[in-house]
Amino acid sequence: MDKAHVIASVAGDLRATEQSVDAAIAHATTLVQSMIGGRTALNVSPVVGAESQAKAMEAIAALAAARQAVVACHEELAKDHRRMGWGVYATGFENKGQGDSPTTTGEHRLRAV
Repeated sequence: MDKAHVIASVAGDLRATEQSVDAAIAHATTLVQSMIGGRTALNVSPVVGAESQAKAMEAIAALAAARQAVVACHEELAKDHRRMGWGVYATGFENKGQGDSPTTTGEHRLRAV
């Protein structure tokens, strides 16, 4: 494997990890919302399920810490990349959910900046 393929592979795994953590946070917050909504719909006391809801919120806090660690990992990888003299690389167009990505095949395309 050449350098560009290795870099693209690591960058793709990093991006997938970032997206997975974000998705987990979104799912966990939906769980808490569902718990509150279910309790309200059933006209149940806020005391019921308070501990389980608190545990779900602890999980969200842990996921937020995990997200910070992944972002820090991203920053360190970028520093290592530059330290090795490989310049700055990007994995193509960053599609942030807008649906207008020019590359829809899921390929990782590197370009020197």
